[in-house]
Amino acid sequence: MRLKELFDIKYGVNLELSNCEQIEEDEEDGINFVARTSVNNGVVARVRKIKGVEPQKAGTLSCAAGGSVLSTFLQTESYYSGRDLYVLTPKKEMSEKEKLYWCMVIRANAYRYSYGRQANKTLGDIELPDEVPVWVNDVRVKPIKSKIVYQEHNFDVREWRSFKLGGKEGLFRIESCKCGNAGELEEGEEVFYVGAKKTDHGIMKRVAYDKELITKGNCIIFICDGQGSVGYSNYMDKDFIGSTTLSVGYNKNLNRYNALFW
Repeated sequence: MRLKELFDIKYGVNLELSNCEQIEEDEEDGINFVARTSVNNGVVARVRKIKGVEPQKAGTLSCAAGGSVLSTFLQTESYYSGRDLYVLTPKKEMSEKEKLYWCMVIRANAYRYSYGRQANKTLGDIELPDEVPVWVNDVRVKPIKSKIVYQEHNFDVREWRSFKLGGKEGLFRIESCKCGNAGELEEGEEVFYVGAKKTDHGIMKRVAYDKELITKGNCIIFICDGQGSVGYSNYMDKDFIGSTTLSVGYNKNLNRYNALFW
C-alpha cells in the first residue's frame, strides 16, 4: 500500500527557528521545535509558545521532505515544525510500537532521495508493507528523552603530534573516486552511490554495479568539493561508487572502530 493510504499528510506550521524565542529545557511554557535533522528525534531546540500558532499534535509523525530527507520520528509531545517538514497523522488507531515501525519503514526509503531530490511531491506514493509484522507489538521499547548525551573520555593528549593525511609519510594512501556523472548510472539495488553529502554516510541512492567505477570499501571518505560539505569525512565499510568530488583514504590497519575515531 502507499503511504497516503495509511496517513493523512499535512504540511507543518513552517516556522523559522531564528524567529522563535529559544528557552532552557526545563522552563515552563516551552515546546519542542522539530526540524529536518536525522538526530535527537528531530528536536533542535526548546522554544516559547507563540500566541495564535497552533502546535502539531502529540502522537503524530514528523517527516523531513528536505535536508535529511525522510528522517521520520514519532513525536510524543506537541511541537512546532520547521521548514519542509510534513506531519503524518494515522488514519486508523495505532499503537506507539506500530507508529515506531512505520517510522523505520519510511526512513528505509531515504536512499532514494538526496538534497537535489526532495520528497515533497512523491512522499504520499512511497510503497509500504501491507500490514505490520506480528512481532512489532512484542518488542520492548525503552523510552528516551530528546537530548543528546555525550560520553566523556579522559584522553591524555600531551604526547599527540600533528600528522599528514597522505603522501609518503602520511597516515593514508589517498585515491580519488571515479564517477563524474551520476546521471549516467544505471538504476539498481546492488551498490550505494556516495556523493558530497555530510549525513547518512554520504549515501545518495542505490545503483547498478559497475566494475569500472567501483571504489573498494573499508576506507575513510573525504569530501573535497560540495557546498556546505567540504572537510567532512565518512567511513564506508562496503564497496561503493563515489563521485569525483570525493577522495578516499586506505590504511592496512583500518577498521570501523579506529576509522570512526579518525
